[in-house]
Amino acid sequence: MAGQNVKLVELLVGPEADGERLDAFLGASDLLPSRSACARLVEEGAVTINQTPATSKAERVLLGDRVQVMVPVEEASGPLRPNPEIELDIRYEDDWLIVLSKQAGLVCHPSPGHVDDTLANALVAHCGYDHLGMLQGDERPGIVHRLDMDTSGLMLAAKDDEAQQALQDLIRMRVLDRRYVTLVHGYVAPNEGTITTGIARSTRDRLRMAVSDDPMAREAITTFRTLERFEAGRKDEGYSLLECHLYTGRTHQIRVHMRHIAHACVGDQLYGRGHYQENLCLARQFLHSWHVAFDHPITGEHISLGDTLPDDLREALVSLDDRSMGRTQAGEEICPQLLGQ
Repeated sequence: MAGQNVKLVELLVGPEADGERLDAFLGASDLLPSRSACARLVEEGAVTINQTPATSKAERVLLGDRVQVMVPVEEASGPLRPNPEIELDIRYEDDWLIVLSKQAGLVCHPSPGHVDDTLANALVAHCGYDHLGMLQGDERPGIVHRLDMDTSGLMLAAKDDEAQQALQDLIRMRVLDRRYVTLVHGYVAPNEGTITTGIARSTRDRLRMAVSDDPMAREAITTFRTLERFEAGRKDEGYSLLECHLYTGRTHQIRVHMRHIAHACVGDQLYGRGHYQENLCLARQFLHSWHVAFDHPITGEHISLGDTLPDDLREALVSLDDRSMGRTQAGEEICPQLLGQ
C-alpha cells in the first residue's frame, strides 16, 4: 500500500465471532469493505491478529483477539464532496434543522461502495459543510438518525451541533415521535401490541441483526397498530398493514421484530421470505417513515409532519384493494393520509 492513504481499523473479537473465519469476521464489520476486499487485504499483509501478520483469509479468530486492518482511503481526508445532483425532498426547514423525505435506494452517509452518492453529500451541497452539525463525525454532517438504504420517508438533519445534540436527546428520551407503516405477511390478529426484546448482531450471519437474550444485546421496543387486513390468496397467506412506533432506534429494528412475530415485512430481501409474486413484485421492503412529531428544541414550536406512500408501495397496497377485510379505527384515520386521499 505504499503511496496510498490508509486508515487503521481495530476490531475486538467477541463471543459471537469466536472461531469464525478471518475474512468472514472482517467482512461483517460496518467499518470495512466487502468480504472479498478484506480477503485481498489479508493477502497484501494489511491485517494483523494480536500484532502478528495474518497469513490466510481462512485463519480462525478467537475470543479476545485484537485484529488490526490498514484500509486504503478512497479519497483524501477532509470535507465531503457536495453532490447537488441528489434531489432533496424537504418538508420543513429553518435556521436549525431540516425534515426531509428520503427516497428509497439512498444511503445516509458514506460507507464502502458509497463515497459521494449519499444523503450527507446532498446535505453538504444544500447547506454547505460548515453549516451542518458535526457531532456524528466528519463523514456524517447533519445526520441525526438513519434510515436503511431501501427504507423511504421522513427523517431529520441538523444545521449545527446544538440542534443535532438536542434532537438526539429527544430520541434518547423517547419523546421524538417516529411512526412507520409496513405491510407484513399473514393475518395479524391483535389491533395493537408491543414487542420488547434484545437485539444484537446475528451469530450465524453477520449481515443480519437478531432477537437475542445475550446480556450485551440492546433493548428494543416497538409498538404497533393494525390498520387493515387482507384475505389470503391462492399462493399467499394474506397480508396486514401496520403502523409501528419506535421507542428505540436499533439497526433494522422493525424488520427484525416483524420477523420475530412471524410476520416478515413484504419485500424484505434480508429478513423476509416468499417469491417475487408473493412480495407483490416489490424490489425492497415495504417500510416507510410516514410521520414525525416533536417540539422544536430551539423555538419550542410543535412540528408534526406526515408523508404519503411513494409510488411503488402505494401500487402494491392498492393491488390488494379487492381483498381487504376492512380497516380498523386507526386505519380509517391513517390510510387516507398514506394514500393522499
